[in-house]
Parts: sequence; structure tokens; C-alpha cells
Amino acid sequence: MIYSLEKLNDMAAGDEDFILSVISVFLEEVPQDLEDLENAINTGDYENVYKLAHKIKPNVDLLGMEQTRAIALDIENLGKNKENSAEIESKFPVLKKDIQQVISELRKDFEV
Repeated sequence: MIYSLEKLNDMAAGDEDFILSVISVFLEEVPQDLEDLENAINTGDYENVYKLAHKIKPNVDLLGMEQTRAIALDIENLGKNKENSAEIESKFPVLKKDIQQVISELRKDFEV
């Protein structure tokens, strides 16, 4: 398991509906954000690379995905400068793999 519900449980203070709501939003929004990020990288749209990585970052942070959050932060910062395209392209597959794994685990663990 590459995610942890510790932060989310602290925020929820026992509210299971809140936890399920956050997970549902993650499962609804993050796959599209990830696809949009990949498209932005492939088309050289660095303004959107920055924005989308910035948008993904707090979602993975809530699920305790520290390594994934760090990669999203790197891509966000690198997105400020188009000269960083090779580095962005080298980091993105790890981000994508981690997020896809978490999506699969969450769907299985929460049957959503």
C-alpha cells in the first residue's frame, strides 16, 4: 500500500462520510488531472503542466503519498521553465504509476 489515511483520519475526526467523500473526489478528479497533465507535457503546455501538478499535489498529500507529492512538486516547479522538459518527462512516469496504483488500491479497498 502506497497510501496512508493517517492525515485524512486526523482531519475527519472519526467522520467516515468525510473520508469516503475525499476518496470519491480523489477518484473522480485525479485521473482526469493526470491525463490532462500528460497531455500538457506532450504538447509542451508548461503553464498547464505547472497548474495541473499544483492541483494534484494536495490530493496525493491528503493520502499520505509523500514520495508522489515530492514528484508532483518537482514537476510543478520544473513546469515554470520549458527548458526543463526532459526532466519533467523523466519524472512523470513515476508520478503516473504511483497515482494509478493508488487509484486501483482505493477502488479495491473502498469498493468504489
